[in-house]
Amino acid sequence: MLVESKEPQLGSAWSNFGMSQAFSRPPIFFSNWSADKDDGRSEKTPSLTTPSVDGERKEGKAVNGVDNASNEEFDPSALPPFRIANIRDAIPKHCWVKDPWRSLSYVVRDVIVVFGLLTVAIYFDSWVVWPLYWAAQGTMFWALFVLGHDCGHGSFSDNPTLNSVVGHILHSSILVPYHGWRISHRTHHQNHGHVENDESWVPLPEKTYKTLDFATKFLRFKVPFPMFAYPFYLWSRSPGKSGSHFNPYSDLFHPSERKYVITSTVCWTLMVALLVYLCNIIGTVQMLKLYFVPYVIYVMWLDFVTYLHHHGHEKKLPWYRGKEWSYLRGGLTTVDRDYGLFNDIHHDIGTHVIHHLFPQIPHYHLVEATKAAKPVLGKYYREPKKSGPIPVHLLSNLVRSISQDHYVSDAGDIVYYQTDPQLFGSSQTKME
Repeated sequence: MLVESKEPQLGSAWSNFGMSQAFSRPPIFFSNWSADKDDGRSEKTPSLTTPSVDGERKEGKAVNGVDNASNEEFDPSALPPFRIANIRDAIPKHCWVKDPWRSLSYVVRDVIVVFGLLTVAIYFDSWVVWPLYWAAQGTMFWALFVLGHDCGHGSFSDNPTLNSVVGHILHSSILVPYHGWRISHRTHHQNHGHVENDESWVPLPEKTYKTLDFATKFLRFKVPFPMFAYPFYLWSRSPGKSGSHFNPYSDLFHPSERKYVITSTVCWTLMVALLVYLCNIIGTVQMLKLYFVPYVIYVMWLDFVTYLHHHGHEKKLPWYRGKEWSYLRGGLTTVDRDYGLFNDIHHDIGTHVIHHLFPQIPHYHLVEATKAAKPVLGKYYREPKKSGPIPVHLLSNLVRSISQDHYVSDAGDIVYYQTDPQLFGSSQTKME
C-alpha cells in the first residue's frame, strides 16, 4: 500500500557538495525498475569516432590541468585500442549469471552480524565496547548499502520484485530513498567521467568554483567535512544541479518515475517515524549509541569509498565533455581500490572499473571478471596498491586529492583537476 514520486533543495553551504539509476512499469512497489539498460552490454562506444586528442593538444585546448600530459609514457586520455565488446568477450559467461539464493545469503549473513553486534553492545553497555560497536556497526551499515546498491543495478537477481523489496528494506533501514538514489546512480553510471552529466562527486567547472563562498569551499575541500556529505547530497545534489532524491518532481526523474520516487520516500519516512518512536521508547541517548553514531560511520565509509573510486590516483586522470566523452572512456577513468580485510565485508566494492562498465555483473563475480579483463585493458587498468588489514594507505590519497583537486577548466573536451593556490595555502596551478 504505497504511492508514487521527484525533488527539494537545501540552499546551505552543504548543498554544494558533489557526489551520487530508472524504469517505468505500473504496479508501484513490484514493477521492474531494477535493471540498468545501459550496462555496457551495448556497443555505445563513440570513442572510436571521436576527434584526435593529439590534435586538440596541439591547439592548446585539451591539456587543462596537466602541463606535461603529452610527455607521459602512458597517456590515460588516449583513445583505447579496444572496444567495450572486447572486454565483455574476455569475461567468462558464468560471471554474468545471477544467483538469487547466493545474493540472499549475503543479506542473511549481514543482517545476522548487525543484530549480533546490537545484542553484544546492549549486553555489555560499556564505554570500552561502545566505540568498537560504532566502528563495526557503521561498517555493516555500509555493507547493507552495497547489497541494496546491487538490487538497484539488477545484479542482485533477475527478479525485479525481489530486487525492489530487498532494496527497499536494506536502503530504508539506513535512510536511503531506494528509487530516488537508484535513478540518480544510474545516471552516474551512464555518464561516468563526464564533467557536466556525471552525478557522483562531479568536478566543479572553474566558473562554478569561483562563485562558491568561503564556507562552502571550506566544507567541500577541508578534511574531514566532505566525508559527511552524503545525507546533504540526497536532499540537494551538487553545485549547478537542482533537485532532491525525495522530490518526485525533481529534474533527476522522468515523469513516469514519480510513483517510484514517492514509494521510496514513503518508506524512508516510515523509517524516520520508527526511529522517532524508538527514541521515545528507549531514549534518545540510547538510540544515539545504537543507531545514529553507526549511521555517521556508515556515511563516512560511503563518502570515503565513492570519492576514492573516482579521485585520488597517484597520477592525474582525465575528465571528458563534448565529443571526447564516451561510455568506455568515462568508465576507464574509474579506479579500483584494495580495502584489506574489508574487501569481503563490503562485497568487493573495490573492483570498481569492471563494475562501472558492466554494472549487472554480481559482486561475487567481480574479482574474477576483473582478472579476466586485465589483459584487454592493459595500461588502462591501474592496479590498486595492496592494502594491509586496514586500508590506512588510502588516507593520504584522500587528503591529497581533496586538498588539491578543486576545479576543472571551463574550456576543452579533455580536462584535469587544477588547484586553487589561494585556498588553504595550496601551492599548485594558479587560477586566472
